[in-house]
Amino acid sequence: MERDPSPSPRLLLGPGPSMVHPRVLQAMATPLLGHLDPEFLSVLADIRAMLRAVFQTQNDLTLAISGTGTAAMEAALSNLIEPGDPMLACIQGYFGERLAEMGGRYGAQVARLEVPWGEVQDPSAIDASLAARPAKLVTLVHAETSTGALQPEIAEIAAACHRHGALLVLDVVTSLGGLPVEIDAWDVDLAYSAGQKSLSAPPGLSPITVGDRARAAMARRSSSPVVFYFDLQLLGQYWSDRPVYHHTAPISTAFGLRAALRLAVEEGLPARFKRHAANARLLWDGLERLDLPLLVPEPIRLPTLSTPRLPGTFDEAEIRRRLLLEQSIEIAGGFGPLAGKVWRIGLMGESSRSENVQRLLTALEDSMRGAVRRA
Repeated sequence: MERDPSPSPRLLLGPGPSMVHPRVLQAMATPLLGHLDPEFLSVLADIRAMLRAVFQTQNDLTLAISGTGTAAMEAALSNLIEPGDPMLACIQGYFGERLAEMGGRYGAQVARLEVPWGEVQDPSAIDASLAARPAKLVTLVHAETSTGALQPEIAEIAAACHRHGALLVLDVVTSLGGLPVEIDAWDVDLAYSAGQKSLSAPPGLSPITVGDRARAAMARRSSSPVVFYFDLQLLGQYWSDRPVYHHTAPISTAFGLRAALRLAVEEGLPARFKRHAANARLLWDGLERLDLPLLVPEPIRLPTLSTPRLPGTFDEAEIRRRLLLEQSIEIAGGFGPLAGKVWRIGLMGESSRSENVQRLLTALEDSMRGAVRRA
């Protein structure tokens, strides 16, 4: 007998993707259009306008990269870096490390400014590092998905970068749409995200916005970016009022992203941020009652991604497996230096609902009660 191709229903409470609203699924079932059809181009125009709203920016070069957040990360670095360019990578978790790795692959001379996983960067340390060794660009993660830590003082860090002639490239993959991201007010030069996190769109299109300083740096390049697919100047010509063909856009994914952005705009950013904060508080209080204290102290704790510390007295992977197979709830484990020490629980976008928190806490309590204890 042929296997039913329909997947089992899951409650997605991991680090992404998040749940999507039925309106998003319905939008993705819309009949296809050509990627240069005037009606589809109006979809792209809607996406651009709403992305500016959620990024809180007036940047003209604001669009969505075809691919997941890693594709947007590639686009950010490949457009700014030429071989030999000095780069400062601020590392406080896995995705800061990934930025450093990518920078090196594009030929940058990468200096590393590291803090332990779960901590955040001190703006004065970034300032001192740039004073000692100037850089063309500084990479920084706003919301570190591997640790659950939120980097504060972005405006102060951007000011330090600009004092030393550096561009600030900010990863807002796990924050955009779930907590304030203020690109213009913070004076960030380039920021990128991913549709499948707090925006609750399907994976496959990733927002990016480029300010005037970064655009000027791109225009001064002595050679074209090495990856044609991620050339932001060419992509900007496609995502424009007078589009020039670049590649075939993911049509159905664009329908889904537009629907997800409309939901965010209809809810209103302040209300959306308040909802994420309130549901995070429910989760944090419940985890504390289960003797699962949080790794990250509250002033720098992400409301969209929480990392409870595990006692090490039970098989945490077995509990996650049982949650998935018996309760249809997905959460994730830690990795790197946090492997086996934390869980990663996402409350992003549509996943951030009080009923989802209560369902998870009840399921965790039941699963932990029945867990096999280690000797």
